[in-house]
This record gives sequence, structure tokens and C-alpha cells, in this order.
Amino acid sequence: MFKSLQRKLWWQRFSVSAPRMTIKSHLPWPLRAVFLAIVLGLGGAIAMWAYDAGRNFTGFGDKGPSVEQYAALRAELEKVAKERDEYQATVDAAESQLNIEKSLQTQLSTQIKSLEVQNNKLKEDLAFFESVLPSDAGKQGVTIRRLYAEMVDPAHLRYRVLLMQGGKNAGDFNGNYQLVVNVVQNGKNAMITFPKPDAAANFRLSFKHYQRVEGVLDIPAGAVVKSVQIKVLERGTLRAQQSENL
Repeated sequence: MFKSLQRKLWWQRFSVSAPRMTIKSHLPWPLRAVFLAIVLGLGGAIAMWAYDAGRNFTGFGDKGPSVEQYAALRAELEKVAKERDEYQATVDAAESQLNIEKSLQTQLSTQIKSLEVQNNKLKEDLAFFESVLPSDAGKQGVTIRRLYAEMVDPAHLRYRVLLMQGGKNAGDFNGNYQLVVNVVQNGKNAMITFPKPDAAANFRLSFKHYQRVEGVLDIPAGAVVKSVQIKVLERGTLRAQQSENL
């Protein structure tokens, strides 16, 4: 009976109804190590080839720039630096020249304005003299050739006067002058006399042929100037007078 059971098991193992067996091929580990080494070596070779190709493309090759290439690059750099310094020097010189020209232009403008003022004043003086000299050049004594007055602003009156002394044998004239300003203040007429006692020295006269006097008078607030009169005095005696309406 035991032999019969063994024969039955043996028959089931090799018969069609026997269970399937799965066969797996196992690669030995030495072969797997060799295969991995080949893959890594191939990747490294590709990376080195790409690196060398890049260096060759830039012109440095495998051994870096040559001495000639380095010297050429250094010479080119020095040339560029020298050109930069030259251009910078040119720009600095141009800026300095421009600043000088601007300064000279400002000075010239100031001088021109000053000369224009002087020229206008000289023209005014020339016209002034031309208008008054021919008429009474031979008249004896002191005369007031012209009195000019204007308000600079509501509180200041500017005046200019030309005095002349005629006659061939006329001596030096020494005296003084007064200004009487007629104003309307608070609805009433009033007179203001200049100079004040403490400023009498500024109103003295001393000349032989002619003298021009000018100045600015302080006008009280709210006063409206109507006219100005000048009086020329010699030792307290009135020698000439003239009025000017504003």
C-alpha cells in the first residue's frame, strides 16, 4: 500500500494536472556590478567629452589659454583702459572749459548791464547839458538849470539838480540849498523843509562853474507830494530858486 501511494504522487507530479512552476532567471551579482560600472563609465565619458568640446569651442583647448593669448588679452585690456582714460580726460577738460565760459558769460552780462546803466546816465547828462547850456551861458551869478523830481515809492522822493555860475570873472561859489516839499496829508496842505538840522552838511554847495546835486528824501506815510521847490542860499541870502510839479 505504501508503494501504491508513492506511485500516485509521482504520477501527479509529472502529469498534465501537475501545478505550474515559475522560473526566474537571477543575474549573478558580479555580472551586475560589471554592468553598472560600464554604465557609469559611459556617462562619465560623455560628460568629459561635453566639457572638452565646450573648452575647444571657446578657443582655450585642453590646456587653458596660451602665453600668447594671455599677452594679447592683456595688451587689449591695457589699450581699452588707456582709451578710457583719454576720453575721460577729454570730457573733464570740456566740462572745465564749459564752466569757465559760463562764468565769463555771467561776468560779461553783469558788466554789460552796468555799462548800459552808465551809458544811459551819460546820455541823460549830455542831453541835460545840451538843453541848458546854450541859452544863458553868459549870465552872471548862480542859476538853477534844471530841477528833476520823481517818487521812487510812496515813501521816497528822488531829486536831481544842476546848478551853474556864469561870468568870466566868477569866483568860487560857497553856499547851501534847501528843498521845500509841498504835500497833502490828512486832507490838508503842508510843507516839509529839507535838510533837517542834523543833515545840513549834506546840502552844502561849493563850485565855480557848475555842480550837480542829487539825493532821496523820506516822505511821511500817507503824504501825497504835489510839488518840490529848491532854494540856493549864500550866507543866508537867496540867490536862486525853482519849483517842479509832480
